[in-house]
Amino acid sequence: MRQRCSECVEYRRCRESFTSWIFFIIGLLATIAIRVVIVLTHVNPLYGKAAWYIGITGFFAFFVYKFRVNKARAKIIETRGLIKKIDGKNKLSDEDYNVLGAILCGLSSRKEALNYLFIFGLSAVALLAALYFDFIK
Repeated sequence: MRQRCSECVEYRRCRESFTSWIFFIIGLLATIAIRVVIVLTHVNPLYGKAAWYIGITGFFAFFVYKFRVNKARAKIIETRGLIKKIDGKNKLSDEDYNVLGAILCGLSSRKEALNYLFIFGLSAVALLAALYFDFIK
């Protein structure tokens, strides 16, 4: 599948480019920063504020990037009329199959699953830390 992607219109997004890795790391750092706000606020309120700003800025950059990637995919789908073709059970061209394969390839990124797992895990830790600082300590 990945070799087929190398000749299609979605190749940049499909192959997990350097840019996608940069934004993945930005997203992870933002996740960490937001999750440690409660702990850092108890250490020093200035540290908590700094973590909040870092997290929000990181999420802003990450989601602008994700929005642009999704918008580009939606434009390709619309331009090629893929939804109408599929809904009408019309014949797809070889290029249509390449485009759909590339889009599916991009959507099945391991980084995306890792990102969700990371967010889930850190959210659980942040919740436990908040409960500790707010009710136990």
